[in-house]
Amino acid sequence: MKQIIALGGGGFSMEPENPLLDTYILQQSKRTNPKICFVPTASGDADSYVSDFYRFFEKMPCEPSHLSLFRPPTRDLESFVLEKDIIYVGGGNTKNLLVLWKEWGLDEILRKAWNQGILLAGISAGSICWFEEGVTDSFGGGLEPIKALGFLKGSNCPHYDCEEDRRPAYHRLVGTGALGGGIAADDGVAIHFIDQDVHKIVSSRPTAKAYSLSFDNKVIETELRTEYLGDN
Repeated sequence: MKQIIALGGGGFSMEPENPLLDTYILQQSKRTNPKICFVPTASGDADSYVSDFYRFFEKMPCEPSHLSLFRPPTRDLESFVLEKDIIYVGGGNTKNLLVLWKEWGLDEILRKAWNQGILLAGISAGSICWFEEGVTDSFGGGLEPIKALGFLKGSNCPHYDCEEDRRPAYHRLVGTGALGGGIAADDGVAIHFIDQDVHKIVSSRPTAKAYSLSFDNKVIETELRTEYLGDN
């Protein structure tokens, strides 16, 4: 079973006092004490981001580690990655993430991990990267389309509710054909894919939602059923 959990926003870095999304991610590994590895490439391996990861996950039932491409822990990145149960990719600059991953061969290592059943997760840039394409501010000066890894079909737009330009930009890009249809997520929402299908959409905030966008002579936005984890 191949799984990806794509977060529009939230998690330990944005909601450190709200563990709902990250607890959900850990639970999907089906292991008692899963090995979870944070990949902070998109932030330039920011020390504060890595510290936030350990601060949160060291309190949880798991074995946390991180993979830095600026200070790599080993020459054998493939073995390092493939021994993990969960790979959790942080936010930041999607373009730089994709360039560096390709240079290091990490894109293909992660594809192998996904095919072997290692759970892939990520927030913002770490969400966009798994799709064919997405909406990014990586280039500066506004929101633009970007081609990504293509593990998941379609396009992706995170931060749909918290950044005022996101919704109109996604509508414009889908409407002009610059992006194909896809799925958008508010902050606090995680979209859980099994293979290519949406298995479940969950949220850490009562009103946060996900939406599908398609084009049929006009852009069609459809609100998707989202389960608030706080009700459990």
